[in-house]
Amino acid sequence: MEGEAEAFEAILHRLEVLRVEHHDLDQAISHLARLPLYDELQLKRLKRRKLLLKDQITWLERQLEPDSQA
Repeated sequence: MEGEAEAFEAILHRLEVLRVEHHDLDQAISHLARLPLYDELQLKRLKRRKLLLKDQITWLERQLEPDSQA
């Protein structure tokens, strides 16, 4: 049981880190898009990274949900 609690806490910590990074990227994307001249390639890379983070967040959140089909 102790190992499960540690795993649960590790997932919660990782989720928090990913959510902060996702939020920071969102702000960076907004800032970059408001500039009169911006690097379109950089903007695309930031958006791609943000989507990847969202996928990772969703996957981890699913790991925390009890198995509804069990």
